[in-house]
Amino acid sequence: MPIAYIQRTRERYAEYPPYKWAVNTEAPWAPLGKPLKDCRLALLSSGGFYVEGQEPFGESDVSYRLIPKETRLSDLRIYHHGYRDADADRDPNCVFPLDRLREFEAAGVIGALADAAVSFVMTYSPRRDLERGPKIAAELQRMRVDAALCVPV
Repeated sequence: MPIAYIQRTRERYAEYPPYKWAVNTEAPWAPLGKPLKDCRLALLSSGGFYVEGQEPFGESDVSYRLIPKETRLSDLRIYHHGYRDADADRDPNCVFPLDRLREFEAAGVIGALADAAVSFVMTYSPRRDLERGPKIAAELQRMRVDAALCVPV
């Protein structure tokens, strides 16, 4: 089912001034230093997933959740204000492909899957969204991640 994303966004944020898109002209490019089959890969998704028992995301929430890689999809929950989550409720892999990455790990396509995936929700404030970046980067370094699959929603 198509989503009238632009119209939905305009309606949702009608009370705010026009959105100012973040423009980053200084993001460094880092080529992958080794074959993917030798890399520890992390999953990052802005799909708003959390594990049953973790605190749900809230409005204007700039926190993130670590989802252990062994988590059963049936234990995942979603809070996200920006998309209809019926499809993701039926199959979280459409925006949080944890099962597919576990299959890649088992098949040797990737060296290993990081201990936890990172999930968050974007807000209306690029400045506030960017504040969590260094915290997430530190988590990825702690997990000794070589590369990340980013799934924006």
